[in-house]
Amino acid sequence: MRNTRTPHSGPALTPADRVTLTRAALGAVCAVLVALGLSGVLPARSWALFLVAAVAALLDAVDGAVGRRTGTATRRGARWDMETDAALLAVLSIGVAPWAPWALGIGAARYLFWFGARVRPAWRAPLPSSRSRRVVAGLQAAALVTALAPFLPLWVGQSLTAPALALLVVSFGRDIGTLERRARHRVRN
Repeated sequence: MRNTRTPHSGPALTPADRVTLTRAALGAVCAVLVALGLSGVLPARSWALFLVAAVAALLDAVDGAVGRRTGTATRRGARWDMETDAALLAVLSIGVAPWAPWALGIGAARYLFWFGARVRPAWRAPLPSSRSRRVVAGLQAAALVTALAPFLPLWVGQSLTAPALALLVVSFGRDIGTLERRARHRVRN
């Protein structure tokens, strides 16, 4: 079979990209379910939202592993993965906000950092890969999904999202501190 791709069709989706695309689609379903919950059509903590969110969060652990295993991991794929994570966290934090309003900080963190980088150029520098950053991000998703579990009391979600947000603030603070120190070091040298 001959290649029918044109030079302008862009890069092909890698296996990891397909997992991320699936997560993005599940995130869109979560957005619809959150909207239905907030409008009263569905319960705010519906089984549908909980299950779709849980699958989307679990698949986050899959795409990077697929990319590494197949030798198709790319910077573009990693960036897409990060933005998909951020969008999912934003959607889920909106769903959790009626009983844990501080959870909005979890969903807003990536976008506040992005805005800060527009104002403060030092924040645009790349950061080295960090296992702790990935763990903190995973904990955010786990806390939000657990807070949406219809079989748990509300206080469980409240008690999980508060420390999750605190960890996220510490993680972003550490990264901002690193970026600022590097910028000062560059200016001195």
